[in-house]
Amino acid sequence: MPLSEHEQRMLEQMERALYAEDPKFATALEGSGLRTYTRRRVYQAVAGFLVGIALLMAGMVAQMIWVSVVGFLVMLGCAVLAVTGWRKAPKPGEQPVPGAAATEGHRQTRQRRSVMNRIEQRWQRRRDEQGG
Repeated sequence: MPLSEHEQRMLEQMERALYAEDPKFATALEGSGLRTYTRRRVYQAVAGFLVGIALLMAGMVAQMIWVSVVGFLVMLGCAVLAVTGWRKAPKPGEQPVPGAAATEGHRQTRQRRSVMNRIEQRWQRRRDEQGG
């Protein structure tokens, strides 16, 4: 279901505000490789968390405390992995792109940045006009 016009405007405003407040973080979120990497990391963490729960329960049923402790540690490790996984994701532009695709990707990045610069300038003007 597509977003309504109002929702699209609100989303664009939030994106502009993110770029204005933390452009480095916003740029890092642009990469599709980042999304794939993060999604895979979260799936792995969820699977590991479920294994940890199974170990915890098995240790309780078998009355083997050490298995329960291992299960808890696996759960804890997977939770940390899910939370911090995005920090280790490759930054946009770090992955080599062969031949002409690299030039095209660089051009698109430049165009995206120029568009974002114009949007940020408009946002700042709007803020200044509203502020006084």
